[in-house]
Amino acid sequence: MREGTVFDIKKFATHDGPGIRTTVFLKGCALDCWWCHNPESKNSEIEKNHSGGHLEKSFIGENYSVSRLFNEIIKDEIFFEESRGGVTFSGGEAMLQVDFLQELLKKCKFHGLHTAVDTSGYCPQENFVKILPYTDLFLYDIKIMDPVLHQKYTGKSNELILTNFEYLISRNANIQIRIPLIPRFTDNETNLSAIKTFLKPFRPLIDIELIPYNKLGESKIRRYTDKLENLQTQSKKRLQELRDFFEI
Repeated sequence: MREGTVFDIKKFATHDGPGIRTTVFLKGCALDCWWCHNPESKNSEIEKNHSGGHLEKSFIGENYSVSRLFNEIIKDEIFFEESRGGVTFSGGEAMLQVDFLQELLKKCKFHGLHTAVDTSGYCPQENFVKILPYTDLFLYDIKIMDPVLHQKYTGKSNELILTNFEYLISRNANIQIRIPLIPRFTDNETNLSAIKTFLKPFRPLIDIELIPYNKLGESKIRRYTDKLENLQTQSKKRLQELRDFFEI
């Protein structure tokens, strides 16, 4: 039985797709975003936890077989049914463990569960080919349109991300675009205007969700980087202005 490395499992999630969901965070990510709130998920390997605290686990990450992880997911089937929810696979970047992910998605679909994959889009297109038949919803990040700035702030070009998005559109995939609003980095007029222009031809086919900056993870971020300072969560007024801008 195939195994994968899991960073965390979040029960009763309500912001990772429709209804009540179980969100499974797979370890490892190809991007290195300056603002990442789960920097300990970037390494694909299980790591010793050096952050301290008697309530924290000794290791970051745990190996699961497909059957063991599915048995954990299916425990909440009643909540999925009552809320029209399901399971979301996130990360890190879930697409980096594509064969493990594919087996899990197949098993979930066999048992009638709604499936979602939260992805940055940075992976070989063949990975999307593998999981497309078993994925009901893609939560797809678009962060920065300028390729030079994308390379600077995430460590990778955005060319593959945009190409994979267009592939999913061509296959009639169900997509919700997620735009993380990071002050100065992604939340600025030039970038958001460029994202809007890029998405305009596809707009009737996709939903857009704006993700406000979350300050709760800043203390953890600072253990890994000193590149961020004094970022502020968007005000309700600013969020409404942006929703209007994208006509959400």
